[in-house]
Parts: sequence; C-alpha cells; structure tokens
Amino acid sequence: MRLLVLGGTMFVGREVVAQALERGWQVTTFNRGRSGEDVPGVEAIRGDRLESADIARLAEQGPWDAVIDAAGYVPRNTLEVARALEPQTTRYLFISTVSVYAGWPVEPLSEDSPVLQAPVDAGPEFGEDVEDGPTRYGYQKAGSEAAVREVFGPGRTTVLRPGVVLGPREYVGRLPWWLRRVAAGGRIIAPAPPDRSIQPVDVRDLAAFTLACIDDRRSGVFNLTAPTGRETFGGLLSASAEATGGRPEVVWVPDRRLLELGVRQWSELPLWRTFDGAWRVNSARAQNAGLSCRPLSQTVRDTWRWLVQTGSAQSHERSVEIGFTPERERELLTLLTCRG
Repeated sequence: MRLLVLGGTMFVGREVVAQALERGWQVTTFNRGRSGEDVPGVEAIRGDRLESADIARLAEQGPWDAVIDAAGYVPRNTLEVARALEPQTTRYLFISTVSVYAGWPVEPLSEDSPVLQAPVDAGPEFGEDVEDGPTRYGYQKAGSEAAVREVFGPGRTTVLRPGVVLGPREYVGRLPWWLRRVAAGGRIIAPAPPDRSIQPVDVRDLAAFTLACIDDRRSGVFNLTAPTGRETFGGLLSASAEATGGRPEVVWVPDRRLLELGVRQWSELPLWRTFDGAWRVNSARAQNAGLSCRPLSQTVRDTWRWLVQTGSAQSHERSVEIGFTPERERELLTLLTCRG
C-alpha cells in the first residue's frame, strides 16, 4: 500500500503515519516541517499546501493508493489540493469534525443530521463563531468535505468526523491539564454529577479505523466517538487519580452554579459542556464497520506515562486557554465555600 498523508507530524496525523508504517505500508508525508518531527521511516516531502507550486510539485511524486488529509481546513485550498492529487490516487480520506453539524453541540447527532453549508471555494474568512452554536471552524471543515466530494465523488471519498480526541501527544491539553491537576491534589472543581456521560475517542483507535477504511476501500461518512453512556466524568477523574497517584478532594458543582460563577465551558473546565448534544454523538455506523474504542482508563494511563516521559505536553497556541489558573481556582473555591 502506497499512502500519502497531508500533515503527519502531530497527534492524529502522526499516529496514522506510525500505524501505517507498522503495517508495512510505504508512507509519504507532506508538510512544512515546522510543527513536529517526522516519524522515522517516512518519505518526507517539504512544502506548503497553500502554495500552488508546492502542491504541483507534490503531485509529480505520485501515484498513491490513497491520500489521507489530516490538515485540510480552508475549502478553497482543500479543493485545489484534491484537484491536483486526483489523477494520482484512487481514494481520498478527509479527517473532519463533529463541528460540521448545524446542531452541534446542542442536539444529539448522527451522520444523517444536517450539516453546515459552505461553498467549496470559500476562503478562510467564511463562517462565523456563534455563542453556543456553529463556529467558523465547523463551516470551514464542512466546506472542505464538500470540496473533496466534488472532486472524487462519493464512491471514492471517506469522511471521518471525530468528536474530542485524547491520548498521548495531545497538543490542545485537555486531558494533560486534568492529569496534572489531579496529581497536584487538594480541592479541585468538577462538574456535577459524577455520572455525566462523556465520549472522547483515543487517537490510536481513530488512527486504526482510518487505516481500516483505506484497507477495505470503505467510503461514506463516519462519526468517531466512544459509545454513548460508557464513560463518565467521574470515571475520568478516578482513572486520573489511579494513574498519577494523586489524592484530590473533588468538589462536584452543579452546572447552574458553574454558569453563575462565569466558568467558561470547554476551556476553563476542560471537557465540560452543558448542552444535551455535546456527548450524544451516535457512532454506531463506525462501530458496526469495525471501530473499537479502548477504555478511557487506558487512554488516561498511557497519556500520563507519556507526560512523565516527555516532561511536558506539546506546546500549542490553543493550550494556553485550557484550565483554571491557580488564582482563578482559589477564587472560585472561596466563593463556593462562602455560598456553601
């Protein structure tokens, strides 16, 4: 199998490359070489997907049995890349997001749920961020999906829509923040109730399903999340305590009170979202097609082992907004104690 991965040095893309090499596939990656190190064993081609000359030079290196686009974001650019590579490959797999759904995160979702509409030639300015609603990121990814389908057609296109992805090498920092906070001990704030369902998918399970789709020539759209109702927030914190040896005193606070205190969902309190649809994404289609999701406790344990071995999570601009600062947490705990 000769595979081209657009990206391939960070988190999802890197894990896809690593697993493909383990299968004995011949893997080419295309990226600028700025965001991470190449996986040993790849044929790395340097270039910028936003530069037409670089894309044309890349296309001359084909053919490939399949292309996996782990970095596409702007529809217009995705359209150009797909058109350039179409003569050199038979399949195109685009890694998208559940943010493309018009109802995310308010409504429960399946692959049949309405998707945001964006032109296939839309530029990076298209779309808008609506509080508790659609985001520019969602619009851009939706337009990119449509661009790939326009070029390759539905029979040669695979679209994967993961929810929250966790695991070793996570650069956003959601699980690393919780792990470090639990390891530090003391009183910590968590969103009640402890049995709140969550659905993060492990990056290794996402990568394995990605390659299975290529191997089986499977087309179509697939949501990728852990099964609904299997994992909980309380389970996440218990697994974190077991992995790190931390002994925190968890202060479980109802949603209403957290909102009154102005706690920012998804960022200040990572993985916390009040909306009904945030953790009700139906991924039965992928599970029936072979998606296997390891227990969240294993993801937690392996991520902590990676953090200990590396000393720190990968630095990324999005990580600065994740989690409480110590000062903010002390302020909130004081307010909660007074109210109590």
